[in-house]
Amino acid sequence: MAAAPQPPSTAAPGGVYVYGVVRAGHPVPPGRAGVGERPGPVRTLPAGDLAAVIGDAPGRLRAKRRDLMAHQDLALTLGKDGPVLPMRFGMVAPDEESVLRQLRSSQDDCLAALERVDGRVEMNVKAVPAQGDLESLVREDPEVGRARAAARAAPGYEASVRLGEAVAHGLTRRAAAVATTVAAELSALAEARVAGPEVPGCVLNASFLLVRGATGRFGTAVERLAARYGTRVELRLTGPLPCYSFVEGVWGS
Repeated sequence: MAAAPQPPSTAAPGGVYVYGVVRAGHPVPPGRAGVGERPGPVRTLPAGDLAAVIGDAPGRLRAKRRDLMAHQDLALTLGKDGPVLPMRFGMVAPDEESVLRQLRSSQDDCLAALERVDGRVEMNVKAVPAQGDLESLVREDPEVGRARAAARAAPGYEASVRLGEAVAHGLTRRAAAVATTVAAELSALAEARVAGPEVPGCVLNASFLLVRGATGRFGTAVERLAARYGTRVELRLTGPLPCYSFVEGVWGS
């Protein structure tokens, strides 16, 4: 049974922490606590066909692992009973009235987004250059080959630095070429793909939208690709995650 929504109240000094947006009547697990050193209860704030999942914002909110995981775990738990538009960690509104205004003004967009992510999860794949098989890199990459030849012909500190830089660039180019193939193959298994922000050291940061039951097949595909291209790129899979990347721009998420 859905938890009875509480009427709007005076916001806590830190404002109102918004965890996500759900359809009206979506249940919130009884006794569920939120983020912060002293987590308060989580409740729903309904407006028409929607409801925001909120709690009092803690006085001091930091991106500690404990709170990041509490935020994410709540979104995943809510997702078991229906679609959720998860907010990014740290979404704080001044008061409940501002949350209600936003719900009312974005109702159509939110309902459409909820339909889009219903029964779905996000899987994230990052790729970084593999550091092995340098001999093949020398053979395949002319820039690296020239740098090594120069270092052998005139050894010294500067030549070693140039060789090191050429190898680093070559490893990145090689991994980026493979990452393009990896992303294309994984996209064929997903309903949608979005590029994530640039991550230092990564040649790929992409999120994939999947039906909840397809995550096993997707994970197997990542393992297969990692084995195939392991000398060129290292793949890192994270998920299932709430569909953060597929609700961007909806209700300020």
